[in-house]
Amino acid sequence: MILRQKELFKKIVEEYIKTAQPVGSKLAVEKFNLDVSSATIRNKMKELEDLNLIYQPYTSAGRIPTEHGYKYFVENFVELEKELDKKLFKEKIKNIKTLEEKVKALAKIISEKSNLLIFVAFNKNNFYYTGLSNLFSQPEFQNLNLICNISEVVDHLDEVISEIYDTINSEDKVIIKIGKDNLFSADCSVIMIKKKDILIGIVGPMRMNYQKNVFLLKVILSDL
Repeated sequence: MILRQKELFKKIVEEYIKTAQPVGSKLAVEKFNLDVSSATIRNKMKELEDLNLIYQPYTSAGRIPTEHGYKYFVENFVELEKELDKKLFKEKIKNIKTLEEKVKALAKIISEKSNLLIFVAFNKNNFYYTGLSNLFSQPEFQNLNLICNISEVVDHLDEVISEIYDTINSEDKVIIKIGKDNLFSADCSVIMIKKKDILIGIVGPMRMNYQKNVFLLKVILSDL
C-alpha cells in the first residue's frame, strides 16, 4: 500500500471508530482537510476496497473497515508497548487490601472508561466480569442477533476462559484477537494480557478504540 493510501485508510478507521458512521468521500475531504477532490478520494477508496481493507455496507453509503482492515490497522497503527502513566488510578484503589479485590475494582473503572465488557480470570475456575450493559450500549448491539450471541457467550464464559487460559503466557504481552480469530464472537474483538497468572481482557465490537483500550488494560497490570 502506498503512503497516501495508508494515511487515508488510517483516517477512515479512526473516524469510524469515533462516530460509528460510514465515511464518504465528501466527508473525508472536509473532515480530513484534504487538498483533493471528492472524485480523487472515491478512487482512493476504491483502491482500498480492492485491498479488502474497507467496504460499502449498503448502496450509496460511505465506507467502513473490513475485518481484515481492522487487523491491518492494529498491526500498523496501534502501539502495544508504549509507556503510560502508571499512577492513573492508584488513588482510587489505595485503600483496597487484597489483590483480587483491587483487580476487580480496576476492572470496573476500566469498563466505565472503555464502555465495554471486562473479564478477569484469576485461574480457570475463578473469574469475574463487569460491563455487559456498557457493551450492549454500543451502536452495533442494536442488532438483536448479536446481543443473543454475546449473551450466550457470557452464559458460558467459564468454558471460554477454560479453553483460552492456558494458551496465553504470563509475559505482559498484549494479545488482540479480531473477528473470527476470537472465541467470544466473530462480530467482536478482544484485547487480553496475562500477568502473575491473572488473565484480563476487554471485549467489544470490532469498531473499538484499540489504542485507548490497550493503555487502559496496561493500567491494571501496573498494579499487579
